[in-house]
Amino acid sequence: MRVAVEILTGTLFYIQVGDDATVADLKKEIEAQQKLPQDRLILFLDNKQNHLINEEGDGASLVDCGVQDGSHIYLFFDPLDTDESSSHS
Repeated sequence: MRVAVEILTGTLFYIQVGDDATVADLKKEIEAQQKLPQDRLILFLDNKQNHLINEEGDGASLVDCGVQDGSHIYLFFDPLDTDESSSHS
């Protein structure tokens, strides 16, 4: 299946994955194509339910998450924890 992925900056790109692909597979493809760290990716499916894809976990199949050929996915980033070094007293 081919899905459109849009970053909040307005960048739109397409990812091709198998029909049996998982959330982790999609994240790996995004990382490979766009050089973005897969462990920080938050995926949000643009459909009638406006579904957060990540809530089922990375092992869930994309089809089970409601993703289908031609789906539009918004890509967000989990912020880095910049307070980690200052939280030690």
